[in-house]
Amino acid sequence: MGTQSRAQRDAATVEIGYALVSAGFVACLVYGGLYAPVWFFDLPRGLARVAGVAAGLTFVVRVVHVLWRFPRDPALGDRAPYDPTPYDPTPYDPAPGEDPPYGDRPSGDQPSQPGRTSPDS
Repeated sequence: MGTQSRAQRDAATVEIGYALVSAGFVACLVYGGLYAPVWFFDLPRGLARVAGVAAGLTFVVRVVHVLWRFPRDPALGDRAPYDPTPYDPTPYDPAPGEDPPYGDRPSGDQPSQPGRTSPDS
């Protein structure tokens, strides 16, 4: 089974729970969507069996889909293997004449401390 930290085991438990609950919800929607015409329009009851099979298949596909995306490699940490965008730690450098991002604006006539006003205001 391997050595896993408590956080990794908890993350796997939460992911399994999410997979089961979300799959149950989606399966109920599929069953209700396919069985509703049978109920309202008095259609043959064989369609109810089709709705049940489709809901069961949807449940299994949803569980597999959610759990397949869960990272299995402990070396990856919290980053999933399907994440194509690596973290870029380089700061934003504005082009000449372009305003810097919000947090890097020069203070100008703004107070130097948040929540305080200038004495002349």
